[in-house]
Amino acid sequence: MFNKKFEHFEVGETWSSRGRTITESDLVMFSAFSGDWHPLHTDKEYAENNTPFKQRIAHGMLVLSAATGLQIMEPEIIVAFYGIDHLRFIQPTFINDTIHVELEVTELADKENGTGVVTAIQKIIKQTGEPVTTGVLKVLINKEKR
Repeated sequence: MFNKKFEHFEVGETWSSRGRTITESDLVMFSAFSGDWHPLHTDKEYAENNTPFKQRIAHGMLVLSAATGLQIMEPEIIVAFYGIDHLRFIQPTFINDTIHVELEVTELADKENGTGVVTAIQKIIKQTGEPVTTGVLKVLINKEKR
């Protein structure tokens, strides 16, 4: 999605990514990296017996991080990640779920400094068709040089 300059985006434009399966190794590596060893993510017995999910779930931030990696982000195009508004985790992502990202451009804001902000509804969807997260993604994008 983020492989073109600001002027080439249109409100209403949509984009879908390829898929990626979340693995047990992903949970372990993310726990080690982040320091988040909550048993909901790392303890099979705890998750089965003490949670409504009845199994381990992926960290929300792991899912967001994996989704970021599924998006096309050209370095000469993207200036910076600008934020996510109204982020919600609405369904769990389990080990072996395959996620993909769907984006719809909702707003274009010219910063008048050679950049603009592209705002898009971002949904992370798993193989069942259920969204696992929704939010409003904002990305600072370069404009064409004049």
